[in-house]
Amino acid sequence: MHWIQTIYPVCAPFPVLRNLVMNGSFYPKKVMNTSLIFERTQPQKKRYILASDFDQTLSFNDSGYVLAELIGIPGQEFERKIQGMAKLNLVQQGGELAYLLLHDPEFRSKVHLYVAGKRVRLKPNIDLLYEVLSNDVEGFHFDFYVISAGPVEIIRSALEGIIPADHIFGTEFEYTASGEISRITQVTAGYGKVAVLDQLMERLKTGPDRVVYVGDGSSDIHVMLHVNRRDGFTIAVSENKFLAPIAQRSILSDNALAVLIPILEEIAGWDRSQIRAAFESKGLLIQEWDKVQTDMLTIIPTSAEVEIGRPTSVAAN
Repeated sequence: MHWIQTIYPVCAPFPVLRNLVMNGSFYPKKVMNTSLIFERTQPQKKRYILASDFDQTLSFNDSGYVLAELIGIPGQEFERKIQGMAKLNLVQQGGELAYLLLHDPEFRSKVHLYVAGKRVRLKPNIDLLYEVLSNDVEGFHFDFYVISAGPVEIIRSALEGIIPADHIFGTEFEYTASGEISRITQVTAGYGKVAVLDQLMERLKTGPDRVVYVGDGSSDIHVMLHVNRRDGFTIAVSENKFLAPIAQRSILSDNALAVLIPILEEIAGWDRSQIRAAFESKGLLIQEWDKVQTDMLTIIPTSAEVEIGRPTSVAAN
């Protein structure tokens, strides 16, 4: 009895342990020194994939504008170029920057991409979000990946030391010996995000109902519809008029950790007091937590004047 209690100092008394052994909750295991110990079988954690966009989801600004500023192109000129690409409908939504990088000589240097990543303003607590999702939600494990239409060099540079490089997917290029972009090898925009997500599910042996996707803009529409259709969970972090009606939950905050709230509520089943306590245990206080439903309307006059008033009553004969 003393031997068992030494191995499991916080376990139940021996009569309880004996019953657990008899019903199979404990099982013997042979170790290298041939001694016999008892290990308690642990319930397997539910494993999820959490995939997040990058620009304006984990960051405050768009990496394309940061890159343009770095090489001396005014923001208005960069926006004109991007909108021109979008109007041609030659590329997936969100992939305009990739084609601009390929065809505009001013953007072609690989060095510029790395430096631009270091200038991106990240939302606070991305590192804590990664840690909590990996280890701190009891009964669950979330594999955190970033899937963005932006150049992968920018995103990996921005998140260096925060999220492992092999957990970051973005548009990839092939370079010349001098470091200039020669061709695009992968565009993770529009349906390209769906393809990456499906590859992750296959690699991690995860079902589609164990997928969470977080995004903010039009390039996330395809992947959110895909995740919703297959019983996954989607979160919008903006009021984008095309995305918000598609996402199952929307949350607005300047802190990256805010996306934990719908995950803990809808997937882990936590209540508000548990969530507040969890944040406080990490040294954070949820100061404001308002839930609102927003109707977005545009009201315009008709061509003919319409008098709006109470309907005329008709007396019964």
